[in-house]
Amino acid sequence: MKESKTIDWSPTRNMMKFEDFKSGVYRSQYQYKSFLPASINQEWTWNDPRINVLLEKATQALGELNAFSRIVPNVDLFISMHILKEANTSSRIEGTKTEIDDVVKEADAIVPEKRDDWQEVQNYVQAMNEAIQHLDTLPLSLRLIRRTHEILMNNVGRKHKAPAEFRTNQNWIGGSSLADASYIPPHINDMHDLLDDFEQFLRNDKIMVPHLIRCAIAHYQFETIHPFFDGNGRIGRYS
Repeated sequence: MKESKTIDWSPTRNMMKFEDFKSGVYRSQYQYKSFLPASINQEWTWNDPRINVLLEKATQALGELNAFSRIVPNVDLFISMHILKEANTSSRIEGTKTEIDDVVKEADAIVPEKRDDWQEVQNYVQAMNEAIQHLDTLPLSLRLIRRTHEILMNNVGRKHKAPAEFRTNQNWIGGSSLADASYIPPHINDMHDLLDDFEQFLRNDKIMVPHLIRCAIAHYQFETIHPFFDGNGRIGRYS
């Protein structure tokens, strides 16, 4: 008779409560302060019962969506239309002005002044489709995120797009310079350690965290790190 395999439920690192979490600290750089977020690769717990209620509602909604997908005559068409809508909506957050009916048109049917925006949405669709296919053979990782970013930023007119490349100097959000920025992400000297911690959190199967909670934490951390010059919002929402 084979011995039953026991599961080690002990935390692999310190256990962190949401209520006690300190998001990070500001670190002085030359003439500005960048934000250094705390590590996320650890156990997570919470006391607030509202989180349990919201998690239950979200899980139920996902179950209903999964059940719906089983009765749709052509689920692949349903998924592809959802991806088109998501690509258009997510890209509009970043300032593109492509309408949903333009997304399904060919390039030669788009007026020249809208073609860059149209191309960005098409890239988003291609990036999502390829990433979903790659997940059959690759884990969700920095390698896959960089590959997805390469597709997303291909052949678009934005400056400093650097497809598939993590930033090599300081970026910022809001304002016209570091002096009046709304938010300054981590310095590149800290960025790579933070990305390693982020990737370990994605792949750490010893941490007992519900998938939706893990997704929320990972999304927050990715956007806080802001590792690309451009496309961080779309990559984060996709991931």
